[in-house]
Amino acid sequence: QVQLVESGGGSVQPGGSLRLSCAYSGVSLESYAIGWFRQAPGKEREGLKCITLKDGYSLTSDTARDRFIISRDNARQMVYLQMNALKTEDTATYYCAADPEECWTLSHLVYDYWGQGIQVTVSS
Repeated sequence: QVQLVESGGGSVQPGGSLRLSCAYSGVSLESYAIGWFRQAPGKEREGLKCITLKDGYSLTSDTARDRFIISRDNARQMVYLQMNALKTEDTATYYCAADPEECWTLSHLVYDYWGQGIQVTVSS
């Protein structure tokens, strides 16, 4: 049974940083990818980054390219999203999700398993 649990969200001022964590279980390190997504009120769910657990291969969206970093720690069964230079427009609910294939797309439509989401608010 695949389970994903996000942590590390909260409120931060513009220009600040947060590190989100995704604790995963029930996935195979040989084939799964973990992705980070976000959804702001009234907007579609947006893919940010994904990483293949086996070899660390990753994809990034244009939005996340310069300020967000994805990493994994397979020994701890964790995937992280380091977010720097946060802007008010980064305010959203952030989700991690698992796909039983390598990281090949940031489309939320292909990810089978989802965490419950965690709120990130960027405000002065």
